[in-house]
This record gives sequence, structure tokens and C-alpha cells, in this order.
Amino acid sequence: MLIQESLSVQEKLEILSDAAKYDVACTSSGVDRKGKAGTIGNASKAGICHSFSADGRCISLLKILFTNQCIYDCKYCINRSSNDVVRTAFTPEEVCQLTIQFYRRNYIEGLFLSSGVLTSADYTMDLIYQTLKKLREEYHFHGYIHVKAIPGADPLLIEKTGFLADRMSINLELPTAEGLKKLAPGKNRDKILKPMKQIQNGIVTNRFELMEYKKAPAFVPAGQSTQMIVGATPENDYQMMMVAEALYKNYDLKRVFYSAFVPVNQDSSLPALPGGPPLLREHRLYQADWLMRFYGFQAEELLSEDRPNFNVLLDPKCDWALRHLEQFPVEVNRADYFTLLRVPGMGVKSVKRIIAARRSGVLDFDALKKMGVVLKRAHYFITCSGRMMYPVKIEEDYISRHLVGEERRSVWDISSTNTYQQLSLFDDTSLTTQVNSGGILV
Repeated sequence: MLIQESLSVQEKLEILSDAAKYDVACTSSGVDRKGKAGTIGNASKAGICHSFSADGRCISLLKILFTNQCIYDCKYCINRSSNDVVRTAFTPEEVCQLTIQFYRRNYIEGLFLSSGVLTSADYTMDLIYQTLKKLREEYHFHGYIHVKAIPGADPLLIEKTGFLADRMSINLELPTAEGLKKLAPGKNRDKILKPMKQIQNGIVTNRFELMEYKKAPAFVPAGQSTQMIVGATPENDYQMMMVAEALYKNYDLKRVFYSAFVPVNQDSSLPALPGGPPLLREHRLYQADWLMRFYGFQAEELLSEDRPNFNVLLDPKCDWALRHLEQFPVEVNRADYFTLLRVPGMGVKSVKRIIAARRSGVLDFDALKKMGVVLKRAHYFITCSGRMMYPVKIEEDYISRHLVGEERRSVWDISSTNTYQQLSLFDDTSLTTQVNSGGILV
């Protein structure tokens, strides 16, 4: 595993941006488009990805690895130490130059910097720290920076880096210690969770410092996140949701990302995926994660040990509602905020609009439609002034037949292509997959 010293910066960029594509904290690649006479702007595809800010804006980031050299031999990773791939590494100066040049050309709004582990965790973390220090202090770059903390690194290095970055993340990789031991023998949960707890404590402490001293430097102001691989080990959806819920509660994470397992290596320990990466399962996990973060659901409400996997034919919210029909129909003009949030077809924005609008008068179904309520789902579960939109049987079989019919039309086809595609939370295209008689993905 010798690092190629003779490569140009452009060659390094192509290698290290391609090696970073399996980290899903950012979701899509860019395009290569040259400027033309009479037009404004151009674009470069190498290393460009798109993420979303807290206010919903789509922002472009330079997404690269500092190095694809790694001392670990994780069986699911393209950069595992035993793989025969070209190895290279940036210098701190090269990362700074790339970031500034891309920013000046309006290609990007920030930097996403991850890395393999070169020589040791401390050595790699120090290189990342030196890069961010140079970028902030010498190049005076004040754009967004998301950086990976290296498990096992000196806490002082992580702390110093946290005062330079906007967001930090440490990938949990796999939901259980058993899975990590099987596929990533060089890593362990303690090494991953220790810096995660350090970052959480640093954020809380810094919050109080900022209240007392307005000019105190901010520590990881955008919070921290993590990623779990879906389908590389046999854990079910219930286990993954319970782990995600514990991470949100115990470590104050901003996001848990789910990455459908992509078989990039040949190894007997890895599962065979004849149908391709489990993108639909990943999509259901994102939907359920959204319900926990913004709709007040608990993991044990959505799944259980007796029912450990999501229904492939229904989104988790519809599936929950069908199993709790005793709570419906809900009267829109009287129900409280949290009750309305649990109605399929109603989101946070539409519920807030309902609460505000009904102070001025009684709402009907036309008014709900104008507020963004998806009535083709919601009308099975609500009444307006005591009346339903259509005569509907409050029976699980009757409602599920209609909802499943709608869901089948909105499920996307992933069996006809071998190209890996990272889905966002909102993707709803067509799908062909295998399910059992109970509607569960197999």
C-alpha cells in the first residue's frame, strides 16, 4: 500500500472524490460543464456533492477524502488495507487550494472532508486539524466545513478541530458490536462512542460559554451526525431504529444517515445481494427516522420484536395508523397538534397551518387541501365537523387495499439496473422487489 507521490492534484482529486462517494452525509455528485460564449457559469463534477442546509436550501460541497490509505481492513470498504487500489493523499496545502479555487469559481459553498486512517489515528487527525487551521486562519475561509473525527484520536486534537469545523461526524458503521467485530475487526464501539460523547459534551459546554461570552469561539455549531450501513449484517429494522433512537437521546445527534450496503468487495463474510443494494429498505428507515425526529414517534411504536421489519408496501406512518384504527377518525377542528401529526397525509407545516387557521373559523376538506394536506391518504382517518370526505369503512383490510394501491404506483423500479443510486428521503419513483405474503421485504 504505497502512496503514489507523482500524481497531480487533478488525479488525486479524481481518486479521492470517487473514494468518498459511499459516505452519504451528502447525497449526489455534480456534473462537468464548461462555460460557453453568451452564458454565465460553469461546473466541475470531481468532488462536488449536494446537501441540504437547516433552512432547506440545497448547497454544494467539495466532498473528498484526505487519503484513501487505511490501516484498517473493514470487509465492506473499498479502501480496506488488503485491496489492491491506487493509494494517494492530499497535503493540507492542496486541500486548501482546491477549496479556495472551487469556492472562487462558485462551484461550492463549503467542504466535506473525510479520510482513511494513515499511519495512526493521531497522525491522521493532526493532518486534518492542520488543514482546517490553515484554511481558516491563513486563507480566511469562513464557508461551511463538515469534517470526520477519527475514532481513537487524541481528545485534544478532536477538541481543537471542533473549534474550526461547523459539523463533525463519526460513523457508527454497523448497528451492533457483533456486526462491527465481524466486518470491521480493527474497530470497536468504545472507540467510536467515546469521541461522540466528547463532541456532545463540548457542544453543551460551549453553549453556556456563548451565553456568557458572545465572542467565545463556537464548538461544532452545526452539531454532529453519524452513518449506519443497511444490509451488510443481519440486524433487522427494529434493531436499527432502537440504535438510532438511543443515539438521538444519548448523544444529541443532528442526523443519523442510513447507507444501503453496496457490495464493492468479494468476501465470504458479506451478504449476496441478487436484487442489488437494499434501497427501499433504506428509504423506509429514513421515513421512520423522520417520524421519530419531527412527529413524536418512538421506535417501539413503529416496530417490535414480534414485528421487526417495515412493510415494503406502506410507508411507516400509514402502517402505524392501520394498526391503531381505534384512534381514528380524528376531528380536524378539535384535535390537538400531536394527534394531527399522526394522521397520514399531514405534515408538520400543514398541521401548523390547520392549528392557526381554525382560530378564525371552521375548516372543511377544500381548506385542508389548500393547506397542503394529502387528502388521498388523510381522508380515511379524519372528519371535518363530524363528517368524512367519502363514506369509508374504518376497517384495516378496506383501507389497506386502497393505500397499497396508491403505494404500488409510487414505488420505484430498482431491479432493472445495476447502477448504485443514493436515495433521498423524498424520492418516490417506481420499484419492483420481492415481498412475502405479509408484505415484508425479503
